[in-house]
Amino acid sequence: MTFTGLSYIAGQWLENNRDDVFQGFCPGTNEYLPTRFYEVSGEQISQAADAAHAAFKQYRSIPNQQRSEFLNTIADEILALGDILIETTMLETNLPRQRLEGERMRTVNQLRVFADVLKQDLAPLKLSCAEEGDETRAPIPKPKTALTYLPVGVVAVFGASNFPYAFSTLGGDTASALAAGCAVIVKAHPAHPATNELMTKAIASAIEKCAMPDGLFSMLQGSEHKISHQLVSEPIVKAVGFTGSLGAANALLKTIHQRVEPIPFYGELGSVNPQIVLQDYSQKQGGVLATQLVSSMAMGHGQFCTSPGVWFVPSEDDNLVEAATTAIEATPSDTLLTPGILQAFNRSIAALTAHDAVSLLAKGPQTKDYHASAHLYCCDIQEFLKSADLQEEVFGPCALLVKYRSYDELLLAIDGLAGQLTASIYGETQELKEQAALIEALSYKVGRIIYSQAPTGVEVCMSMNHGGPFPSSTDVRSTSVGTKAMTRFLRPLCVQGDQ
Repeated sequence: MTFTGLSYIAGQWLENNRDDVFQGFCPGTNEYLPTRFYEVSGEQISQAADAAHAAFKQYRSIPNQQRSEFLNTIADEILALGDILIETTMLETNLPRQRLEGERMRTVNQLRVFADVLKQDLAPLKLSCAEEGDETRAPIPKPKTALTYLPVGVVAVFGASNFPYAFSTLGGDTASALAAGCAVIVKAHPAHPATNELMTKAIASAIEKCAMPDGLFSMLQGSEHKISHQLVSEPIVKAVGFTGSLGAANALLKTIHQRVEPIPFYGELGSVNPQIVLQDYSQKQGGVLATQLVSSMAMGHGQFCTSPGVWFVPSEDDNLVEAATTAIEATPSDTLLTPGILQAFNRSIAALTAHDAVSLLAKGPQTKDYHASAHLYCCDIQEFLKSADLQEEVFGPCALLVKYRSYDELLLAIDGLAGQLTASIYGETQELKEQAALIEALSYKVGRIIYSQAPTGVEVCMSMNHGGPFPSSTDVRSTSVGTKAMTRFLRPLCVQGDQ
């Protein structure tokens, strides 16, 4: 298939007037792909913002039922892309077909879940409420009031590298913003530009079929940092949805803080997702659990934001360590999503290997020099408490096993943790009851606490929370997954009195 390499702005595919281009990359062959993609220009970013503002004024008045049909049509159009979508993304990411087919359906179902909420006029979100007035109340009569919600306006969405469908062009941030009644400008991730173009063709077709305003959705191609900073600086942008690194988020936040009007920045930034293994559980099921944890870590070759990166295990449990070592040594090497991610992974591995308090327990085979191999390191809990750098996320197939001798030590380590997206705790029924204080402390460090299950996998449903205390996310009160993700892009309005 031939790709245009263009950005999509207000219903048109546009190139820049210069020769500023970039290329996609094929991790599987470790070489750049031939198609050239045009860096969006500053003028085009402003054009997209103006068009989005005009479209928002129309879209916000469209009934929920029509918006529901629109989201379902987007889902249909994604499926209508057929196999070319999967094959294109396989080339750009080297992710396996089965994984991408599953992620495509997750993305489609995500759109349909929001569509279903709209069909019910947002009733499942339980947002609106009303109170009758009381003119007889003394000394001041009580007015009649009703609370409703309005869409915030134009939302800037940043696609993620590790989920080319579910957290990218038409992923959860875009779906929830459109469901809320907002216009969307997507800064597409340069790791999969051809995938971005295909997904944009899907929504462009849905916009036409559903007679939605042209500026409702724009997609900006580009690899330059200045594009992102201009987008969040545009006065018309009223909120940002972001999935990516802490460093990139902090840089964008600095730019946002320079705006005349402050806006919310909803960033999901990743974490080490600690795994707490209690003593009785470890003795009975440590070997099986070790294999499960390695399998979870190997999902997406360690490039999930919920990958289990730190494991707290009893110091005397040799079975778990031996089983984990065996599983790591049997884990084949594979590519990471971009050369930049591979370089960062190699730097992290080198730092852990050189750390005086850390030892390498196991390493998987490496079949090609541009692959990343699985690593399992080990340290004592006292050394973990001393070294803040051991809490830093390693984006790739790596975990740190931390040995503890007592629950008092474990509680100290939990108290010292930074904010996390998830944490799992593995225990027998009685010991879970006995460690209520430890579980409570852990609850204040995470957005999702999981009992005896690996953290990878985030269900799209009403009760899901995908976020957590900083630095796992920038707003502990919000979620980027599930139907309540819509509330990030709604604002309250109180109506007082009778119209």
